[in-house]
Amino acid sequence: MIRHMSDPRESSHLSGGGVLVLAGTPIGRPEDASPRLATELRGADVVAAEDTRRLRRLAGDLGVEIPGRVVSYFEGNEHLRTDALVEALVAGERVVLVTDAGMPSVSDPGYRLVAAAIERDVTVTSLPGPSAVLTALAVSGLPVDRFCFEGFLPRKAGERLRRLQAMADEERTLVFFEAPHRTAAALAALAEAFGDDRRAVVCRELTKTHEEVRRGTLAELVAWAEDGVRGEVTLVVEGAEPPAAVTDPVALAALVAAEEAVGVPRKQAIGDVARRSGVPKRLVYDAVHRP
Repeated sequence: MIRHMSDPRESSHLSGGGVLVLAGTPIGRPEDASPRLATELRGADVVAAEDTRRLRRLAGDLGVEIPGRVVSYFEGNEHLRTDALVEALVAGERVVLVTDAGMPSVSDPGYRLVAAAIERDVTVTSLPGPSAVLTALAVSGLPVDRFCFEGFLPRKAGERLRRLQAMADEERTLVFFEAPHRTAAALAALAEAFGDDRRAVVCRELTKTHEEVRRGTLAELVAWAEDGVRGEVTLVVEGAEPPAAVTDPVALAALVAAEEAVGVPRKQAIGDVARRSGVPKRLVYDAVHRP
């Protein structure tokens, strides 16, 4: 069913239902906060915060008093708090969700609440704000036309390496979050999985006083990180080089024959080989049916 979302500023009044506002917060400097953030904090019936102490500090920096209820909503309790927040929304309340920095749901609490609210036909809207993912990508100097965000890598070394090896052929620019005390190990695993010469960027303390953007090959960044890394870290890594197109007729015919040998129909095999080799299907067809 297609659902039409009206203006979220009016939907609560018209339907009697509440509104869930996903509010972006500064990733460093309080002055980066949207003016709308102050307005939403003042007007919320409930503010659900990943860290209520950080919320209070941010509100103080913005000169805002929060008249509504403030509740904690973080990874450890979101499965317990979600139902109560949804009931508040269904009852017509305006709930503003904020995390420590950036956009809710992006490697932070939020997805569970959004999904539950949508299931109950509650209006969900967002208040755009700073994003470490897009900020790091923009300043990296690496291609930005196509990228993917992979969040935090697994903490265990074996799981982390396996995850990265599965991404080794990814051609889009990759963005990761990482804890400072694991950054050196993450860079070493990236170098092992992707190769020492792959370009990468470490963005540390973005938008803050001690912001640092360190660019180099993975091998160079591994050496740099050996002395330790401090602060919030976002990693941006160059995508893999696309495979060279296979144009030799004998090689193309051999690839199709290998597909057919395992039971793939010829027509499908030609299409698969053309796609993987980066050449038109007609070229593969002619190679298979050449005299």
